[in-house]
Amino acid sequence: MTTRARQRKRRGQVMTVFTWIAAAVAVIPLVLILAQLLLNGLGQLTPTFFTQMPSPPGVRGGGVANAIMGSILLVAIAMSVAVPIGIGAGLYLAEHRRGRFAQVVRLLADVLSGLPSIVLGIFAWELIVRPSGHFSAWAGGIALGLLVLPLVARATEEMVRLVPVALTEAALALGFSRWRTALTVVLRTAMPGIVTAVLIAMSRAAGETAPLLFTAFGNPFWSVDPSRPIAALPLQIYSYAQSPYDEWRAQAWAGALVLLILVTIISVIGRAVVGARAKLLSAVTPRVGRVDE
Repeated sequence: MTTRARQRKRRGQVMTVFTWIAAAVAVIPLVLILAQLLLNGLGQLTPTFFTQMPSPPGVRGGGVANAIMGSILLVAIAMSVAVPIGIGAGLYLAEHRRGRFAQVVRLLADVLSGLPSIVLGIFAWELIVRPSGHFSAWAGGIALGLLVLPLVARATEEMVRLVPVALTEAALALGFSRWRTALTVVLRTAMPGIVTAVLIAMSRAAGETAPLLFTAFGNPFWSVDPSRPIAALPLQIYSYAQSPYDEWRAQAWAGALVLLILVTIISVIGRAVVGARAKLLSAVTPRVGRVDE
C-alpha cells in the first residue's frame, strides 16, 4: 500500500469516527426527550384520557377528547387548503422554471416558508377573525394551511423535476395534452415524494401552537363546528403546562406524548404507502417490458 493510500484510509477512518460522534450528539437530545415524555406522560395514558372531556381546575381525571377531535379537524382544513394549491403551484413552477411569474411565486414561497408561525397567526387574525368578530376553526385551519403551503409547493416542484424528461416527451408524442401529461404521467411518477412531503406538512401542522392562539383560540367543551372556537392538542398542552395544578401538568406531558405518537403514526403510514407504491411499480415494470418486446 502506498503512502497516499494510507493517508486516504486514515482520513476516511477519522471522518467515519467524526460522523458517528455527530450522529450520537444529534440522537442524544431526541432520546432524552423521549425518555422524559415516557417518564412523565405514560402513566396518564388511560382510556378515560382519550374519551373524557377536560376536568375542572384541581380535579383529578378528565381527558383531551375535545382537543384530539379539534386537532383532527384543524389539520383536515389545513391540508384541504395546502395540498391542492401547493401541488398545483409546484407543477406550475416545475413546468415554467424560468418564467418571470414563476420566479416571483418561488420567491414568495421561500419568504413565506421563512416566516415565524406566529406572524401567520396574526395575519389570519387580521384577515378572518377580526372581520368575522369571533375565533373559529376555519381561521386556525387556514393559518396552518398557509404555514405548510410553501413546503408542499417546493417539494412538489423538486419531485417533478426529478421525473425523467423522456416520460414527458413520450406522452406528448402519443398525443397527450400538456395538462394531461402533467397530471397522469408526471404527477403520478412523482407521487411518492409528494406524499412524503404532504405527510411532513401534516405533522408540522398538527404540532403548531402559535397560529392557533390568534385563530382557533381553544375551547374547553366538545365542538366540531368549524365556525366556532375549537380545542386543539397543542393549545391544551400549552394551557396545561403553565397551570399551577399538578394534574394538569401531568396531562400536558401525556398530551405531548400523544402528539408524538400521532406524528409517528402519520410517518409510518406514509412510509407504508410509498413502499407499497414502489413494490407495485416494480411488479408492473417487467410486464410492460415483456409487452414492448
